[in-house]
Amino acid sequence: MHKNPRFILLAATLVAAAFSAVSAAPIVSRLTPPSDLFSFKDPSPPYISRFLPGQRFDLQATISPDANQNIAGVKFYVDTSEVVGSITLVRATVAGLPTNTLVATLRAYSNLTPGVHRLTVSATQLPDGQSVIATGNFEVVNLGAAVGNPKAKNLIVMIGDGMGIAHRTAARFVLNGVSQGKALAPLAMDTFPVTGLVQTCSLNSIVTDSAPGSSCYSTGNKNNNNQEGVFPDDTLDAFDNPRTEYMGEFLARTQGKSLGIVTTADVFDATPAAWAIHTQARGNGTGICDQYLDEATVKSNLTVLLGGGRKWFLPSTTAGSARNDSTDYVLSAELATGWGVAAGALDATRDLLADFQKVGFAYAANATQLKALPATTGKLLGLFALSNMNVASDKIDGRRGSPAVVNEFGFPDQPMLDEMTDAALTILAKNPAGFVLMVEGASIDKQAHNMDTDRWILETIEFDRAIARAKAFAAANPDTLVLITADHECAGVNIIGASTVTQASLNSRANSGGGAAQLRDPSVVGTYDLAGFPVYGIQPDGYPATTNPDRKMLIGYAAGSDRYEDWQSNPRPIQDTQQPFNSTAPLNSYPSDPTKRKTAGGFFIAGQVPGSSAVHTASDIPISAYGRGAALFTGTMDNTDVFFRAMKAALVGADTTVAER
Repeated sequence: MHKNPRFILLAATLVAAAFSAVSAAPIVSRLTPPSDLFSFKDPSPPYISRFLPGQRFDLQATISPDANQNIAGVKFYVDTSEVVGSITLVRATVAGLPTNTLVATLRAYSNLTPGVHRLTVSATQLPDGQSVIATGNFEVVNLGAAVGNPKAKNLIVMIGDGMGIAHRTAARFVLNGVSQGKALAPLAMDTFPVTGLVQTCSLNSIVTDSAPGSSCYSTGNKNNNNQEGVFPDDTLDAFDNPRTEYMGEFLARTQGKSLGIVTTADVFDATPAAWAIHTQARGNGTGICDQYLDEATVKSNLTVLLGGGRKWFLPSTTAGSARNDSTDYVLSAELATGWGVAAGALDATRDLLADFQKVGFAYAANATQLKALPATTGKLLGLFALSNMNVASDKIDGRRGSPAVVNEFGFPDQPMLDEMTDAALTILAKNPAGFVLMVEGASIDKQAHNMDTDRWILETIEFDRAIARAKAFAAANPDTLVLITADHECAGVNIIGASTVTQASLNSRANSGGGAAQLRDPSVVGTYDLAGFPVYGIQPDGYPATTNPDRKMLIGYAAGSDRYEDWQSNPRPIQDTQQPFNSTAPLNSYPSDPTKRKTAGGFFIAGQVPGSSAVHTASDIPISAYGRGAALFTGTMDNTDVFFRAMKAALVGADTTVAER
């Protein structure tokens, strides 16, 4: 039987550490950046931590001295040279380490020399004078020399949160239809000339969440689940982890580019925050949104921020505010000084909305105001809901004269994602140095978690309409690279077939209480040739007239939780627990989870996972590219490779001779 030498080395290391704890100390239990050389004594690829020439990142080590001893004389070396800089020592606060364990940190290191570098930490304990040396490695990626190929001035990264291959396929079927086995028209994302596959694992799991699933694209490095823009450490402070410089920070510092972030989620959410915010706690919304202003506007030239999340910008004394000191931060002096950022404050009563406007941001509270922005607008903050925006299905219903859901949420005039994308591009294009723009279709994921099929399909269509706007911009500005991908797949979605009956018949069965026999027998669920080609009528606004046509497409979930199903659209979404007024009427009358809806038909489907929500999967996800440097995005790649290929297009240049489909 083949045995992975890394696992053998890990076991040996743990045994040795156990003996060392008794007989010899100090011990280095963590060395950052992470590496297989440190963890498994394996110096060979893959190199876990990789950086651009000149990209900044922190060096850190966790060191435990023997009992009644103290750590002194900590030094970091790269290759054979001592790293010059201030090293701070703070007490480790996570459970399971000796009480006198220290964390040693040197902030904002960078290296200009491509290649693999050895990172060494040395320390001495006093008073007995015993010492320790531990070694890891990291790679500075060689992007190659510029050879006359044009560079990408603008980078647009479109992230369909949770969007796997089947999500794309389902949206194509609904939007454009199929006749005799051929799609009648492509999605906008289907027209991108280059497509590859992306592997999505996080630093600590084969299944990522959205924080590391997004920040891999913006930093080029793996993060632990729940963490963004940082490596893990051994303190409980949510904002003091070792940092990695973001794409937006690097390009603002070196080239003067602007950063834009657009999402249909709350702007504190993991995917948007992972382009500008450094924290190990993706849920700490007060500090995250403060950091947008106090750091990202300065370090990343953040110029556009659009989405939901007004609750973090209102003083805690205002109804609907979620600001509180427990999710805020005050940075240590060494971190603030090392990275040249503001220290922050525990300021729950801060009016962050007013503070954005004080530094020159125009503010749009709804779609009408977004559309009416003056042509002279140079910076833009748009917050269109207290938390996550309503999904496309409910926004479209509101625009068509059925506004019950958006009215009950309190925000009947929300923009669509393509409208937000247009507004962002108009402002960002004013920077002659170029820009980085991240656009997220957030509720593809959120509604897939809820196994709300029709809502995530319309979310994918909304996202595709935004992609069309980004492509049109790139066609008019050929120095632009547009990427479409996801942070992960959600719910194990796949298309199982189509209903074989009319909506009237399906509706009768769904309300009959006949259980599974009424809703799963072959006379209802058509597989293989019985599935046929479902037809959805599309209205002039670009969305289906109904998501309940006769013989509609049916979706299954391989990573779903328990639910009731009747194969019909849900008139109201599942409760959104992030909404400030979720526990009061009318929002508290919405179904709390997928076992509290569609119960009349009695068709109970047992899930594969615990809890009341579908989960992310470890499946590879597609990436599609258009514009300058698109040819770089072929084949199967790690999610961190996307960063380096995009930065190659921006910093070195790349051949772009790829024919459009």
